[in-house]
Amino acid sequence: MASIHRITPCLWFDNQAEDAVQFYTSIFNNAKITSVSRYGEAGQEVHGKPPGSVMTVAFELDGVTFTALNGGPQFHFNEALSLQVNCDNQQEVDYYWGRLTEGGDPAAQICGWLKDKFGLSWQIVPTLLPALLMDADAAKAGRVMQAMMKMKKLDIAQLRQASAG
Repeated sequence: MASIHRITPCLWFDNQAEDAVQFYTSIFNNAKITSVSRYGEAGQEVHGKPPGSVMTVAFELDGVTFTALNGGPQFHFNEALSLQVNCDNQQEVDYYWGRLTEGGDPAAQICGWLKDKFGLSWQIVPTLLPALLMDADAAKAGRVMQAMMKMKKLDIAQLRQASAG
């Protein structure tokens, strides 16, 4: 049995929880499904899900635990919540951007944001970015912000170039 963290994000899906988790765990090297629970007869008049169908999938991505819930069509993801993937280099930025946009909508966002095929928002962020944006030289930080605002997928070389002037 996996350990329980005090805080675990729960992602609400209509009926795609299992597909979404398989997709996410295929992208991250350090990822696994830790448990699957299924709906039973109890409560069917409320949840309306067939007995035996997937209710929740518990999973981990790089040590962060999540629960995916097949809760029905009432709620949908929006940009008020996103998952941030910190990347050490452009190769990682390109990899996560490419994988997470498969079937999704990279054009809908800017500044490293994208929506995956399940509608969940992600931010693919170079670890260098906060330092560039918080540079003590306000002109450098401003140039980086200007450059970033014109990008969809973030480009580390262009961000560095903007910082250098």
